[in-house]
Amino acid sequence: MRGDFAQAAATYDSAAALAREVGTRMAERLDLVKLAPARVADIGCATGDGIRELQTRYPKALPLAVDYALPMLSAVRAAVPLTQRLLRRGPRLLNADVRALPLGPGCLGLAWSNLVLHWLDDPLPAFRELHRVLEVGGLLTFSLLGPDTLKPLRAEARKVGAGTTAKPFLDMHDIGDMLVAAGFADPVMDMEMITLSYGSPRRFLADQRRLGVRDGLLGGGGWRAWRQAFAAWPRDSEGRLNAGFEIVYGHAWKAPARQTADGRAVVNFHRR
Repeated sequence: MRGDFAQAAATYDSAAALAREVGTRMAERLDLVKLAPARVADIGCATGDGIRELQTRYPKALPLAVDYALPMLSAVRAAVPLTQRLLRRGPRLLNADVRALPLGPGCLGLAWSNLVLHWLDDPLPAFRELHRVLEVGGLLTFSLLGPDTLKPLRAEARKVGAGTTAKPFLDMHDIGDMLVAAGFADPVMDMEMITLSYGSPRRFLADQRRLGVRDGLLGGGGWRAWRQAFAAWPRDSEGRLNAGFEIVYGHAWKAPARQTADGRAVVNFHRR
């Protein structure tokens, strides 16, 4: 999907209502966390809403905007205010894959990722890499799509042979297990449904195309099959199509290591 995201950079903001809303709710969760990070990173930053939120919240931290689509990073750079440019306080831009970050171990105090990790075939390597680059006591906070996303529409699509290559989304309990496997301590997971309403399938499809996620979200299939699926998608009493997105939120801390790289246990002695 790298090419899809790259092509969507120019249109992304016009259709990113869900990402903006989820980002706002992620930020509200940070109100409950006492954190003074020296470096913060928005992983899969798109056009930069997340990194701008982190800059406002942690003005003393070095901000890193990370994305594997170069046009998205260009959009982040274009949105940097002139005063930040003159003072060299704009975010540092990193063109990188979350599974192979060009960062040293333990260099981040906070890693933020909004609606990105579910596009990976297997998020576990990404969680391991994020654990590597976080400092001890650092926080990972993220959101991703859960399996009930567009459940009625995707079910109708399967009935008519469409959507066969749609991306499957993992249950939040599976994600929690991956966090533990990656080395994180006591992950906290929760979910909610957010519904966007559309007047027609065309409007819905246009949004997904502008975001660069249409093929990943809906999968393949001929137009005739999709017409059948959309015709069977239930409308509400006002005749609108309700697109329900299951949003899974997670956060987890990097705790001190319990064993060394060669498998020996780490025992801490405290003088009393």
